[in-house]
Amino acid sequence: MVAIRFAAAILIYCLLPAAVLSYGFPAALKLERGIPANHEMELSQLKARDKARHGRLLQSLGGVIDFPVDGTFDPFVVGLYYTKIRLGSPPRDFYVQVDTGSDVLWVSCASCNGCPQTSGLQIQLNFFDPGSSVTATPVSCSDQRCSWGIQSSDSGCSVQNNLCAYTFQYGDGSGTSGFYVSDVLQFDMIVGSSLVPNSTAPVVFGCSTSQTGDLVKSDRAVDGIFGFGQQGMSVISQLASQGLAPRVFSHCLKGENGGGGILVLGEIVEPNMVFTPLVPSQPHYNVNLLSISVNGQALPINPSVFSTSNGQGTIIDTGTTLAYLSEAAYVPFVEAITNAVSQSVRPVVSKGNQCYVIATSVADIFPPVSLNFAGGASMFLNPQDYLIQQNNVGGTAVWCIGFQRIQNQGITILGDLVLKDKIFVYDLVGQRIGWANYDCSMSVNVSATSSSGRSEYVNAGQFNDNSAAPQKLSLDIVGNTLMLSLMVINMFL
Repeated sequence: MVAIRFAAAILIYCLLPAAVLSYGFPAALKLERGIPANHEMELSQLKARDKARHGRLLQSLGGVIDFPVDGTFDPFVVGLYYTKIRLGSPPRDFYVQVDTGSDVLWVSCASCNGCPQTSGLQIQLNFFDPGSSVTATPVSCSDQRCSWGIQSSDSGCSVQNNLCAYTFQYGDGSGTSGFYVSDVLQFDMIVGSSLVPNSTAPVVFGCSTSQTGDLVKSDRAVDGIFGFGQQGMSVISQLASQGLAPRVFSHCLKGENGGGGILVLGEIVEPNMVFTPLVPSQPHYNVNLLSISVNGQALPINPSVFSTSNGQGTIIDTGTTLAYLSEAAYVPFVEAITNAVSQSVRPVVSKGNQCYVIATSVADIFPPVSLNFAGGASMFLNPQDYLIQQNNVGGTAVWCIGFQRIQNQGITILGDLVLKDKIFVYDLVGQRIGWANYDCSMSVNVSATSSSGRSEYVNAGQFNDNSAAPQKLSLDIVGNTLMLSLMVINMFL
């Protein structure tokens, strides 16, 4: 969620395969005993040794990490996309909103005041208890990692208990505060030709002790927010710094038929991808929107309306449900849509929104729209990408413009309404964002650079809810490219 929001690890002991193949050994090896000759060694010591070894193995490999996605863009159903993560030792499940508009992963803490107890999303809410995780440690003010949040003005020091604390406030009046904890995050990783289930990595995340506003409403309550921003406190940055994941992630959010989608730490590869540069030195994923076209005709909007400066600009944000335009862009946009369909529909205004009474399919009536960005990249929107169906009565339907007006702010936010049914790639190394229209119910090819420097492609979907591996894993070698085929499985069956 961005600051003007309108809607806002952890240890699990993992056992890697018993045999690990290595190449290039010297002809002779000097062996030294690692366990005392009398074999007297505590189980906890053995587990600690294995944990350190596994950590070294994972840090040297890196691969594709896959998170399942549930939820939908539809504000009348859910209005958000969320994923399930596992934190702590022993691990516990937490459902968190996928949010490219913020940096921090945080979940409700056991001591939370005002946190929701139940959710209308039919998910079991959990509370993270640092005292119940044998690997959880609070982040102190003197910890270098506390500075990651302080640099972005999100963190501060609690004088009373020396804890690294945080406070986030959102534009709708909601907010959360708490303290940072270090523990382990559990995930499934594909490395080379192998699936490494139940892998773990230490991450710093927030333990929320207070929530207000929309965050406490039970109808769409989740356990927290999974920030995918670029700052050092984001999980993507933490895992990349450990060599566990590339500095690129991708998502494909499904719009219809119950929603859901795919979220991977890696680059989804699709031939029709187009890219636009990220605006440098910005706290969010800002891009340079140059113009908007309706039916192929550019709207009379001064390009300065979209320029990035002093908190203005265009932001891509999965934590926002709809889409938002500044007044100077919103008015000509709505006028152009209305003029294009006025002969076929009955325009009406409902609760301040421009709506249309329609007796046929919107795809047959409403014009295509394109958002045109720097670098020659255009994002083509179908009518369902800028309209929201409000109701359907007696064979007629009422559809409303899903883009909302932001007054007195030169800002554009592209939320889930626009982002759905498209692959999005956030290339943090190349400082660019790419997209392509796509059926997000299908599997995708994901690329990650292996330790050998070779690109490896995974045909990835979603892992099973309670199994360590996909239902099916087949291996094909095509030239020098390694192809893995994973059957797409919905985690939330």
